[in-house]
Amino acid sequence: MKLFNYISLLFLVITFIGCEKVIDVDLDTAPPKLVVEASINWDKNTTGNEQFIKLTTTTDYFSSSIPNVSGASVFITNSSGTVFNFVEITEPGIYVCNNFEPVINESYTLTIVYNGETFTATEKLLTTPEITRIEQNNEGGILGDEIEVRFFYDDIPNEANYYFQQIDDPYKAIPEFGVLEDRFFQNNELFGLYFSENLKSGDELIFTLNGITQNHYNYLNILLSQAGGGSGGPFSTPTSTIRGNVVNQTNFNNFALGYFRLSERAKIAYVIE
Repeated sequence: MKLFNYISLLFLVITFIGCEKVIDVDLDTAPPKLVVEASINWDKNTTGNEQFIKLTTTTDYFSSSIPNVSGASVFITNSSGTVFNFVEITEPGIYVCNNFEPVINESYTLTIVYNGETFTATEKLLTTPEITRIEQNNEGGILGDEIEVRFFYDDIPNEANYYFQQIDDPYKAIPEFGVLEDRFFQNNELFGLYFSENLKSGDELIFTLNGITQNHYNYLNILLSQAGGGSGGPFSTPTSTIRGNVVNQTNFNNFALGYFRLSERAKIAYVIE
């Protein structure tokens, strides 16, 4: 009886090993949508005149490249009617402006004309606090065995504020992102926290801070929660389509993806001690 069981088991193993087959998954292909990457960042202590906007489209799941959008008309208009043109100079899909004029609390409208349709978005350019100090703790993290770094800044007083934080780690291909609202911390000192077991003396972290609107905060909060949800494997779908503030004025249902925002940007590099 045991011999029969062993032979049966061996037969099953050989059968499964010998029956490997490549399965082609037939995925539905939706019409491509315009994707707008329009973050106007005014680095502190600069003129902020050089800015760029990137346009692409969505593509198939298994595509090895992201299609760039060439030939679009792209410009930003301020509340006084001044037009700042963004021109595709050298790289396809990258539209550049060399004479942009950033003004705190000024409202700007982005206009994109592409494939006979007009897309617009309006946003205000917000200020951003200075990064005031940095602290390092070599016994940080949950278990106390990681290097922990805190970047401090003072909340803008007497108003509701929302912040977008980014930390570039030399050991990660993609930066760490986060958003923060000051609802429970108004008029106090705030900080961005980062810790890692990989960091060592001589490594450089770059911390970036932007003041953002409440609408952009809500958009990023949903986007980051879905990106970090990790709920469904390679073929899972988002729980919802996340629409930004770019509206198709010609055909509302053919909406664009992405967001148009403007703000001052505070950035600081820190070398691990």
